[in-house]
Amino acid sequence: PWPAKVLFTTGGSDANEVALKIARAATGRFKTLSFWDSFHGAGFGASSVGGEATFRSHIAGPLLPGTEHVAPFNCFHCAYGHPGPDVCGLACAAMVDYTLGREGDAAALIAEPMRATPVIPPPGYWPAVEASCREHDTLLVLDEIPTGLGKTGRFFAHDHDGVTPDIITLGKALGGGMLPIAAVIARAELDVAGEFAIGHYTHEKNPVTARAALTTLDIIEDEGLAERAARLGESAMDRLREKFRQCSAVGDVSGRGLLFGVEIVADQDARTPDPDLAERICYACLAEGVSFKVSAGNVLTLSPPLTIAEDDLARALAIVESVTLGQC
Repeated sequence: PWPAKVLFTTGGSDANEVALKIARAATGRFKTLSFWDSFHGAGFGASSVGGEATFRSHIAGPLLPGTEHVAPFNCFHCAYGHPGPDVCGLACAAMVDYTLGREGDAAALIAEPMRATPVIPPPGYWPAVEASCREHDTLLVLDEIPTGLGKTGRFFAHDHDGVTPDIITLGKALGGGMLPIAAVIARAELDVAGEFAIGHYTHEKNPVTARAALTTLDIIEDEGLAERAARLGESAMDRLREKFRQCSAVGDVSGRGLLFGVEIVADQDARTPDPDLAERICYACLAEGVSFKVSAGNVLTLSPPLTIAEDDLARALAIVESVTLGQC
C-alpha cells in the first residue's frame, strides 16, 4: 500500500529480528510492545517480544530489556473478564493505548494480525491500535509469517481489518512451504541499511529460494488461491459449527480462510480449556491419517494448504468430526 523496500532473510525468526533492528534504528528508541501468548520466532530477540512461556523461561533469560507485553485480544477468553466484544468497549485495544502512553517511547508494536491459534480480532480492534501507534509515534510491525500470502482468504491477514502497517514480515509460505526464505517489507523511508549493519545472513539472497518465492507468488495470484481459501474456509467452518452444535466438548470454532481452529473445553459455560482431551483427539486423528497441531494447549489448529483438493479437505474434516464427536 506504500512505496517499500524489502530485505530477505532465511526464516521467520530472522525476519522478525531484522524488523526489530530496523524499528530501533529508524526511531532511535529501543522499547517494544507485544502480546502475551504470541510467537515471533525462537531467536533471542524474537523470544523476547514473544509471549509464550516455553520460549521465555529457564535458559532463555534474561531477555532483552524494554520488551513490554499486554494481554492479547481473545473474545472467547477475555483477559479483562468481558463476556463479548459488544460490551467490552475494546478494552484490549484501550490497554495498548494506555501502555504506549505510559511507556512514552516505544519503537514498535509487533503483533500477529490474526493470532495463529487461531483467534480473530474483534471489529475495530486494529484500527484503534493503529491510531494509538500513530499518536505515540510507534511503528506498527505485523508478523504475517503464519497468516500472509492468501492463507486467511486475503493476501495479507491485516487486509481484513483495513490497517496499514509500517513493516510486514513474511516467511513459511514464501518459499512454497519447502525452501528457507523470508522477507521484511518496510516503508521506503525506514531504509536505514546504509547506516547500520542489518541482516547479513549468509544465504539471505539465495537465487534458488528467490526464484521459488517468485513462482509461489505467481501461482497464488494466477490460480486465485486466496479467493479459494476464503471459499473453502467459510464452507469448512460452517460445516464444523453445524456438526459440533450439540457437542459439549467444543467451545468455539473460529478462524479465517484456511486457518481455523476448534477449541476443546471441559465446560462450555465456564469455557474451561481441556488440554488432555485435545491431545487425545489430536493423536486419534493422527492414527486416522490427519495431522495437525494443538495450539494454546486446547485448540485443534487446522491449517490445510492452499492447494488442498476439496475431496481431501472433506475427508480430513470428516475424521476430525468423527473423533471429536466420539468424545461428546
